[in-house]
Amino acid sequence: MNTPIISSLLDTDAYKLNMQQAIFHHYPDVNVAAEFHCRSKEDLSYLQHRINEEAIALSNLRFSEQEIAFLKKLGHYQQDYLDYLRQFSLNADQISVRTENEQLAIRIEGKWLDVILWEVPLLAIICELRCNDRYPELTSTQAIEQLKIKISKLTDKADASSLGAFQVVDFGTRRRFSQPVHQAIVEYLNEHCPFFKGTSNLLLAKTYHLPAVGTQAHEWFQAHQQLTGELADSQQLALHRWLQEYPETLGIALTDCINMDAFLSDFNLYLSNKFVGLRHDSGDPVTWGEKAIDHYQHLGIDPKEKTLVFSDSLTLDKAFKIHEHFMGRVNTSFGIGTQLTCDLPNVDTLNIVLKLVSCNGKPVAKISDEPGKSICKDTGYLEQLRQAFKIG
Repeated sequence: MNTPIISSLLDTDAYKLNMQQAIFHHYPDVNVAAEFHCRSKEDLSYLQHRINEEAIALSNLRFSEQEIAFLKKLGHYQQDYLDYLRQFSLNADQISVRTENEQLAIRIEGKWLDVILWEVPLLAIICELRCNDRYPELTSTQAIEQLKIKISKLTDKADASSLGAFQVVDFGTRRRFSQPVHQAIVEYLNEHCPFFKGTSNLLLAKTYHLPAVGTQAHEWFQAHQQLTGELADSQQLALHRWLQEYPETLGIALTDCINMDAFLSDFNLYLSNKFVGLRHDSGDPVTWGEKAIDHYQHLGIDPKEKTLVFSDSLTLDKAFKIHEHFMGRVNTSFGIGTQLTCDLPNVDTLNIVLKLVSCNGKPVAKISDEPGKSICKDTGYLEQLRQAFKIG
């Protein structure tokens, strides 16, 4: 095996450690299972052996004292959790990599506390192995040239006031072309683009002294479907538990585990005041944003005091159009992933996910505002979920 693709456990997204700390304090004995899905339908089964090798290499990594010190400076990680991270390691026995129906099949089972840190590095590994095979001639040089073209087009058409309020964050760890390309993109944006405001990647945040951006992911809401007495109460429990862990920080709530309408029905005056904003990850972004603004206004909350974070399949151009639509009415920020870190000439991007499928042995699901992003193999449970949240 060559040098492992991932060389630090910090090479992951901030929301993973944010959720892991909450799990550490509230759900240390909860068991989950997660499964890989290639939405692109590309046959990746030939990577099976190399993925197993990379998984073993991942399991040998530990957080260094320097990395622990960096996490402590972020201000929202507690000492007992940081002490836990000092001895943490991924367990390669939890992961099964195989071929099923001529497709790559991956399943991870174990304590949620352990399983949660597999997703981001594993997806990054799969993308990099695949891109190295398919596009061996491409490097960071081509990625930066492509980025310069996009930035030039943006700045040519944007007026100074609009561009001055524009905020972009790198959300590209999971589906990046490679780690070197990802790092080069972040370095260039940090040095040349005033609208660049941070990264979800903790290692790059540490390297370039950037804000580490992110709160929670779908799995936080999915798991709570089996951690509450009544299914209809699961979103509210997830939101209240988050506030219990982070009462003054990390106040952006993800809205589309069920769908926006179901979320807003649960997002009462108390929660709307406590959370500083919302994150969009499926469905039409303008429709979603208008619903959010209407919701705040109906509750007597000034939308200008809140932030809407958009993170669904964005390009710089698409993000700027959304920004212009909402400018002056609500604060906005844009998390751009694949179209920043895997945008190279003639590269077909890969759409892969690794999502929870069960919690404590019972099914969980994601419905979302976009049918193609729904995840659940148990049609009976999916119907229960739809009934609980009154979805047609």
